[in-house]
Parts: sequence; structure tokens; C-alpha cells
Amino acid sequence: MSRRSGILEFAVLGLLRESPMHGYELRKRLNTSLGVFRAFSYGTLYPCLKTLVANGWLIEEPGNTPEDALAAPLAGRRAKIVYRLTAEGKEHFEQLLSQTGPDAYEDETFAARFAFFGQTSRDVRMRVLEGRRSRLEERLEKMSASLARTRERLDDYTLELQRHGMESVEREVRWLNELIESERAGRDLKGPATAEPDSHDTTSGASGGLPRPGNDPRPDTSDDTAT
Repeated sequence: MSRRSGILEFAVLGLLRESPMHGYELRKRLNTSLGVFRAFSYGTLYPCLKTLVANGWLIEEPGNTPEDALAAPLAGRRAKIVYRLTAEGKEHFEQLLSQTGPDAYEDETFAARFAFFGQTSRDVRMRVLEGRRSRLEERLEKMSASLARTRERLDDYTLELQRHGMESVEREVRWLNELIESERAGRDLKGPATAEPDSHDTTSGASGGLPRPGNDPRPDTSDDTAT
């Protein structure tokens, strides 16, 4: 299983732990709440759902809303399927939540892990945040050393791009420092769910004393016709 498919499975299990959903609802939540999945399609989501069902972590149920009841007769459409987390799926997700190794704080996975910090214990949150900070501090050291070696050979535009990259990492390190300080002080992030942290955006909020990544302001333009 690729890392990206593993992240998608993790996110789907986490969202369904909150409540059962249609495939369309899942895709919308993945797009709007977890920006790391903005580019994925139904062609990616449904094979993932089928795999989770085959593993016994999800079950498929017919929709029970009035719209679902009318779906089949209208234009030959079949009723929407609702996906529900099983007890085994909940246990598996909790095991995934407890993991604090490098896969929890790499670039491809940290945003998804952070999105479910509200369901994660404080000690696990701390280890993931500290691991992410350590990884970025190592990256900064390498970037700084590389820039020092090559500065004289770079044109002004390439040099500016290098500086911009370093500033982006530095901003995320400062954001992580604030989060870690708040966790140590026992302050939790309260309020509605937020989007994933963006290393280029350090927007902070006052909720619970923790800096909050900003929500995606773009309207959802998905077509509400998928199963």
C-alpha cells in the first residue's frame, strides 16, 4: 500500500468515526477540511472504501433519507450508500492514532494527522508535534548549509527562491513552537474543525490559546450527483 493511499484510508476512518456518510459527503469533507486531498477524485475514493469494507472496517448501508428513497426511480439512479465504521474499524483507527513514528510527521502525512488531533491523546500529540519540529529543524540546517556553499554561484532569483523556502520552514517551526508550548500548558484547541496546517500560512486564532490554521475560503464546487 502506498503512503498516499494509507493517508486516505486513515482520513476516511477518522471522518466516519465522527458519523456515517455517503461517498459524496466524504469527498466533500476530504476536500474542504483536509486540503491535502483537494486533488483526489472519486476514482481514488471508492477503491479505498471497497478495501476498507473488505477488511471489515466499514459496512455499507442503504441511505435512509427521503432523497435517497427517491434516487432509484429518478433517471435510473440507484440509492446512495452510507458507509459506517465497524467496531473493528474503530479499533484499527485508534491504533493508527497512537502511532508516533516518522510516518506521523512527514510532509505527506502530518496535515492529516493534525486534522484528527481532537481525537488524539495529549501525549501522542506532543510526540508528533515534537517529531515534526525536529524534522523541520534538520531541514533548516541542511538548507542553510547548502545555501552557504552555493550562494556565490546562484543568480538573484534562485537565491531569493532559496530564501523563500527557508522562511516558509521557519514560519512552520515557530507555529509548532507555539502549539507545543500550549500543549505543555494544558490548553486544547476548541471550536469547529479547521483545515490542515499550511507551512506558508501561520494565521493564528485565540480559541483555547492555540494558533489555528485557517479554513479554506474557497466555495465547494463539487457536483452533488455521485453515489
